[in-house]
Amino acid sequence: MTWKEKRRSQRLALSVPVVAYRSQELGLAFSEGTRTLVVNAHGALISLMAKVAVDQTLLLKNALTGEEQECRVVFTQKKAMGSTDVGIEFRDPAPGFWRIAFPPIDWTLVGPGESEPRRGQSKEPALKETDSVKVTEGEGD
Repeated sequence: MTWKEKRRSQRLALSVPVVAYRSQELGLAFSEGTRTLVVNAHGALISLMAKVAVDQTLLLKNALTGEEQECRVVFTQKKAMGSTDVGIEFRDPAPGFWRIAFPPIDWTLVGPGESEPRRGQSKEPALKETDSVKVTEGEGD
């Protein structure tokens, strides 16, 4: 299996301010502001000082929009400076969570078994470099 077959959606290096937190109901409560290191349609890589463990449920809040997503910790790696890189996976894919104007093409495709695009996405196919577009007079001025 190649790396392309393993990856569900393309990763982007993007710094978005977020708040990762866990309520009392989900375990020991904490709240920590941080920034994303990498994002994709299915989650992100963030850096946290708080202790978290694989399979724990967290909530991630986009500090710019206020939108929240329930996440599961899928990866942790302790860093020398005391922080931990934490890979999180959204409960449901949420490509619109990052508010990227021109997301990678694999963020916008309708998934298997879906008849409608995911929230914030269009069913219209993206143009390819080989597609031609006809502009009539008066359009595109």
